[in-house]
Amino acid sequence: MEINKEFIIKMAENLIPLHRFLGLKVIELEEGFARVKVPFKKEVVGDIRNDRWHGGIIATVMDSVGGIVGSTYSTSTKDKMATIDMRIDYLKAAKDAALIVEGELVRLGNRIMVVRMRAFSEGEEDTLIAEGKGVYNFIRMQKKSDH
Repeated sequence: MEINKEFIIKMAENLIPLHRFLGLKVIELEEGFARVKVPFKKEVVGDIRNDRWHGGIIATVMDSVGGIVGSTYSTSTKDKMATIDMRIDYLKAAKDAALIVEGELVRLGNRIMVVRMRAFSEGEEDTLIAEGKGVYNFIRMQKKSDH
């Protein structure tokens, strides 16, 4: 079954109020993979001395990317997804630049999904800011057809 990219992007960018507030934009989307960009603005600062991103905002965006990855496997708008656990390793301070976060499916079972996430500063995609793994309870209301 082909994913409905337009609907997923609309949902991620416009229908989730926090994403709208952050200015989250989906820049790449495939089944099992998503990459988003969030612009830097004063509301995301956690270190006011150095204008660095707040780690909680980075974690929030990483969790959101996990959900977007899951949505590429949805079978219905009634599907349910909730974060069970998430681990983030912060590797480097995130400077005052746009944040790029990507997520990739690791495993999708009957009820549990695992996604690996990575965060970078825009223009420095070879230097990790943070990496993590999210585990999600994912209940699909319909079986995915193999058309």
